[in-house]
Amino acid sequence: MIAFLPGFFAGLSLIVAIGAQNAFVIRQGLTRQHVFIVVAICALCDAALIALGIAGLGAIIQGLPWLLEIIRWFGVAYLTWFGIKSIRSAFKNEVMDVSGDQAASRKKVVAAVLGFTLLNPHVYLDTVVLLGSISNQFADKWAFGLGAMSASLLWFSSIGFGAKAASRFMSKPIFWRVLDIAIACIMFSIAFYLAIAKLA
Repeated sequence: MIAFLPGFFAGLSLIVAIGAQNAFVIRQGLTRQHVFIVVAICALCDAALIALGIAGLGAIIQGLPWLLEIIRWFGVAYLTWFGIKSIRSAFKNEVMDVSGDQAASRKKVVAAVLGFTLLNPHVYLDTVVLLGSISNQFADKWAFGLGAMSASLLWFSSIGFGAKAASRFMSKPIFWRVLDIAIACIMFSIAFYLAIAKLA
């Protein structure tokens, strides 16, 4: 527990901000589309990256700045594309059907959540490099990692299934327009930040 709790709070502190990934999880929850799969992919990817960081991959990543550059520009392109898609969705005449009749295909949802998870270079800096480095301060670094993984699972489950439970109260068309516009703004702002940020 000495290492688990710091790992839990360190992991939680890195994922609570509403970024591209969290915005997508919330939207999937509100539309009730493949929520379990989205939550599972986010939590499993975080767990794998945290484990790799604790195992020492962080040092290798820090020595390959060109790799983060490639991921960064793929991320910029992907976020910009999804932001444009959200803007177009906001101004369409169709009403979002939260019952799932207009559900996106499972493959598209899986591809999207993997994109948001793995095309953000900061996820590697946070989970692999930062959490991996902090874990070395504890005698039982794997307990620290388990704490961080538990925080990730709790967070994504809360926002995904919490949004799903709340979706019945948010069926008005104006809500979905505002949501898509807000998501587009998040995507564009993160893409802009990635484009100008110095990751070194």
